[in-house]
Amino acid sequence: MGIVEEAHNVKILGSGEQVILLAHGFGTDQSVWKHLIPHIVDEYKVILYDNMGAGTTNPDYFDFNRYSSLEGYAYDLLAILEELKVESCILVAHSVSGIIGAIASISRPDLFSKIVMLSASPRYLNDVDYYGGFEQEDLDQLFEAMQNNYKAWCSGFAPLAVGGDMDSVAVQEFSRTLFNMRPDIALSVAQTIFQSDMRSILHMVTVPCHILQSMKDLAVPVVAAEYLHQNLGGESIVEVMSSDGHLPQLSSPDIVIPVLLKHIRYNIAS
Repeated sequence: MGIVEEAHNVKILGSGEQVILLAHGFGTDQSVWKHLIPHIVDEYKVILYDNMGAGTTNPDYFDFNRYSSLEGYAYDLLAILEELKVESCILVAHSVSGIIGAIASISRPDLFSKIVMLSASPRYLNDVDYYGGFEQEDLDQLFEAMQNNYKAWCSGFAPLAVGGDMDSVAVQEFSRTLFNMRPDIALSVAQTIFQSDMRSILHMVTVPCHILQSMKDLAVPVVAAEYLHQNLGGESIVEVMSSDGHLPQLSSPDIVIPVLLKHIRYNIAS
């Protein structure tokens, strides 16, 4: 196993011709895909990995400078594909990883036959003529709460992000992976993500993108998904699902898994 593979806890399942790479978002790890994997492992070669900074990775490998921008994560994604000698994949990416994948695809469009983005946003902050869902004051309060008492913040943030029932298995699962992160790393990652603005690069993304979004999501309003669709440089399609929350593959698998499978299997009709 190579250095990159080991650092990112890379797992390879199945032996299909076509490769699916699964990328998780903030506060989770590759376990967030547990409901999807059984449906694709017989048909595809499935590659899972953890983003640096996830609770399952070695905190000593987290370079605060490298990961102060989303490009650092995009380089990691490309390094994983290179080390595994993957020539082309379908990227299924949750939350910030949808945008990380888009960044990676600008320099290497050949590596991605398509990107399936789940709960992705190009910018979280509201701006003139743009609704991202957050004001700067909201974010400052969020960062302050993370700094003051990380455990208490996790307990409060998890049910808000997941949506639905406080005692649900999905809330417990997200609380667990969130709390697994080292607090200073979690804060740094959250700041990098929530303060990011990737609107200016969207026109450079030429790979087909399938944008999937929950009807109700604390972190990403439906208009942000629509904005991606309108501004990406290549073909794109958007589907709004009747699911609730930012991690619908965990909280509403009955709704979300069939939609994911449809977009993995079928291309945008040209």
